[in-house]
Amino acid sequence: MIILASASPRRRELLEQIGEEFVVKVSEAEEVRSAHSPMELVAENAKRKALAVANGNNNNNYPVLGADTVVVLDGKIYGKPKDEGDARRMLQSFSGRTHEVLTGICIVKEKKIYVKTVRTEVTFGEMTDDEINAYIATKEPMDKAGAYAVQGKAARFIKNVNGSFSNVVGLPLYELNELLKKI
Repeated sequence: MIILASASPRRRELLEQIGEEFVVKVSEAEEVRSAHSPMELVAENAKRKALAVANGNNNNNYPVLGADTVVVLDGKIYGKPKDEGDARRMLQSFSGRTHEVLTGICIVKEKKIYVKTVRTEVTFGEMTDDEINAYIATKEPMDKAGAYAVQGKAARFIKNVNGSFSNVVGLPLYELNELLKKI
């Protein structure tokens, strides 16, 4: 049994997919917005989320999992789009290019902290403005980092994924499993 310190429905789906027993306790930790690098940023935010829940009411001493995912292109971090125009700008930036999806995962168990960061490259094919507008009209991009869901309707635009597919969805399952083995 683990405690998931996240409200993400995608992370819940991924944990269910691998048969992991978990409960959700959403972390109220304040995320940092800048760090020396995007990798350090996701690691720090994952750690903050896990510690906020672990230091709360974790009476059963279950491991607490925190995670943070960002999309990075040319050193710029792309979060969730503010509106349709923002989603359009993001998707136009990714068209025909390769970007990175970075996730930090942290498990806190008995005051021990285990952190791992995962990097996956995603290459989009060229997208027309009509294709981008039609995708935005589905509303799918509006609550996703980078304004797309690799496991959803945006799959038609994805030319290549180099690395962990589940990382792009929001939780690198192999690396999570490796951390869980350590505890």
